[in-house]
Amino acid sequence: MWIADAARSREMDRIATEEFGVPAMVLMERAGLAVFDALMKMLPEGGRITIFCGKGNNGGDGLVVSRHALKNGFHVDCLMACLEDQLTPDTATQLAVSRAQGVNPIFYDDARWLRKADCVGCRDLIVDALLGTGAKGEVHGPIAESIHAINRSGVPVVSVDVPSGIETDSGEDLGESVWALRTVTFGLPKPFLFQGIGLEHSGFWSVSDIGMPRSLLEEPTDARLVDHHFVGNLVPERLRASHKGDNGRVLIVAGSARMPGAATLSCMGAIRSGGGLVTLASVPSACSVLAHHVPEALLMPLPDTDGWLGSAAAEALLPHLGCFDSILIGPGLGANEHSRAFMEVLVPALDHLVCLDADALNLVSEGVKLPTCPTVMTPHPGEMSRLLSMSTAEVQTNRFETVKQAVMQFECAILLKGPYSIIGDVMQPLSVNSSGNPGMACGGMGDVLSGIVTTLLAQDLPPYLAATCGAFWHGLAGDLCAAEIGPIGFTATDLAKKLPEARVKITATCDAPTYSCVHQP
Repeated sequence: MWIADAARSREMDRIATEEFGVPAMVLMERAGLAVFDALMKMLPEGGRITIFCGKGNNGGDGLVVSRHALKNGFHVDCLMACLEDQLTPDTATQLAVSRAQGVNPIFYDDARWLRKADCVGCRDLIVDALLGTGAKGEVHGPIAESIHAINRSGVPVVSVDVPSGIETDSGEDLGESVWALRTVTFGLPKPFLFQGIGLEHSGFWSVSDIGMPRSLLEEPTDARLVDHHFVGNLVPERLRASHKGDNGRVLIVAGSARMPGAATLSCMGAIRSGGGLVTLASVPSACSVLAHHVPEALLMPLPDTDGWLGSAAAEALLPHLGCFDSILIGPGLGANEHSRAFMEVLVPALDHLVCLDADALNLVSEGVKLPTCPTVMTPHPGEMSRLLSMSTAEVQTNRFETVKQAVMQFECAILLKGPYSIIGDVMQPLSVNSSGNPGMACGGMGDVLSGIVTTLLAQDLPPYLAATCGAFWHGLAGDLCAAEIGPIGFTATDLAKKLPEARVKITATCDAPTYSCVHQP
């Protein structure tokens, strides 16, 4: 599913009306009905609803909700955060239709408006139809007063298309914004759902089909939302006659005497995601830890320098590089003079598909050169801030633009981790991951992810697709953990163990045949 920014959303509305002949009033009616269907699932018949409407088409959607709610037995207050002569033409038409069917909207210049707004905490549900996707500039006047009243009420809120006060493209608020329990957006998802304050203020969200022509919905934009079907056709198929060497020879260069766990978790991720042969190249103490926890992994102990990998370790590793299909570098490596010397010897010799994570990224930010071979970088926001020499807050302010900037600067695939991880690469649309949950915000999760991505690289997925597929697979395993163990408290090891089950769920939606040991008659 493609993601539409504010400009694309406006253009879709225009094309639907002017070129496909879908009347704007029809789109407005269907949008209002979609919101009404959502609130019907949240509120028993006869409940008390207050609907805040603005002067634009978002307010027209709210008037449609008012009309259908009144018709179906709800007690409706419709508060217009504007004057009547400020309404757009389509919203004015909806006002006339709504009045004819018994709705009695109260405009801002009516003395009852303020009293009703002050008492909104006594209602059962609020519908926010104040501002739409075109909102710009700081909110003020009746809109700001309405948002204050909504947020202090403590009443559940359903927002129409976008929580009012949220800027559609960045997800940042315009001085003040509605906290919604549920957001019903139309046609295609919007960037605010995945970044900034919009990520939190949108609550649970859904995308409703309001009759946009299918060709408009399927036209590519610069970002897509990744789902089961997309990833299901990427996961490499395991052939019946394959052997371990056919399914990826993965080298993981990770760990140190102080941080052996990162190496162990990366190896778990690689093996549990189907790596045929996974080898850890690390200091002897980290190899010893791995042997106790993941006996399936192969070990390549390298000479250490005070517990870290240094230039001597890199020299010892170089003759063996040709044995592997992909290489992961970084988890638990350390960012010091020893690991820097290690990277400076190793990187020029690389001619593989490479994944750089954790301390390898920190060393790149300090001047170590990137490999010239196809590469995936998997930073979290803090690592990205160092790579781009900006604050973490600046990274998070507009994650879409951050990834685009990183792709331009480093000219490789970038996986920016976090809620709705974003993947970018040269000449590719951004991929926004739809799986995962807040319980994954704990140590070691990124190490498992980098192991998955490196396995997919070894199985011949190009960096952009390996990162996209790996992020979704990793998040789905986290969702399975949350469902079985609980939303908080599961570990990276728990998640790694769920990777095979997550793969089954992914490939179940795939059009391609999957391996089966059952002989059909």
